[in-house]
Amino acid sequence: MDSIYIEYNFKVTPKEPATEILIAELGVVGFESFVENETGVVAYIQKQDWSQDILSDIYVLSSDEFEVTYEYKEVEQTNWNEEWEKNFNPIEVDGLVSIRAPFHENPNLKYDIVIEPKMSFGTGHHETTHMMVQHILNLDLSEKKVLDMGCGTGILAILAEMTGAKPIDAIDIDNWCYLNSLENVERNNCKNISVYEGDASLLKDQKYDLIIANINRNILLNDIKKYVSCLNEKGIVLLSGFYVEDIPLIDKEMNLHKLTLDKTINRNNWVALKYIK
Repeated sequence: MDSIYIEYNFKVTPKEPATEILIAELGVVGFESFVENETGVVAYIQKQDWSQDILSDIYVLSSDEFEVTYEYKEVEQTNWNEEWEKNFNPIEVDGLVSIRAPFHENPNLKYDIVIEPKMSFGTGHHETTHMMVQHILNLDLSEKKVLDMGCGTGILAILAEMTGAKPIDAIDIDNWCYLNSLENVERNNCKNISVYEGDASLLKDQKYDLIIANINRNILLNDIKKYVSCLNEKGIVLLSGFYVEDIPLIDKEMNLHKLTLDKTINRNNWVALKYIK
């Protein structure tokens, strides 16, 4: 029997950056798939995960900066692959990285990442993924051991391997993301990435030179202590998934564990931070 989904059709003015922020916030509360269009975004959540007040804490909907209207309805399960093929556009980061689906033409940049995004978060279109890619490009990861926590599609782990890192662990609590990451790791012929389904409890007795965590603020604050315990001396932590106004909270927690903020990248009120132990 097909799953029942609730489909929300959001009309957003101005479309950017509100649509990007909206997609990230909806992902946090349980929406599984997003299809952008000319007027905004269509978002899907399984009926079993839905409630009437599901949008009560969505920042964009209460912000004076944007005008967002929406309507919703029940739908049978959508053919997600077909939707992605119609709506997923290739992107480029800093003229060095291309992120595309298998049906897109290869622009022949230095790093070409091919992903089948399906319902997983991390296509590179979102601000946070884009900024994390920029951070990785500025690091020397040759022979470095890396953790990609909350790996989504596996895109950051894949880029880490392409830039010389090994071995790499990629972890996500979501089964769909776990399966999608396995598929994308294979698709990009990566040999040094191990993908696991789970949370920070998997990090016992592990040590890394670089930890990447593109996750929402509350999970980061809860798990930072665990990340730091797994970090080698002079190791680096890259954090994203939160807004500029969240920096003091994150910075306070990182300072408690003797990590120093080294670099900040901002993009439409989203931020990605680099810390050094």
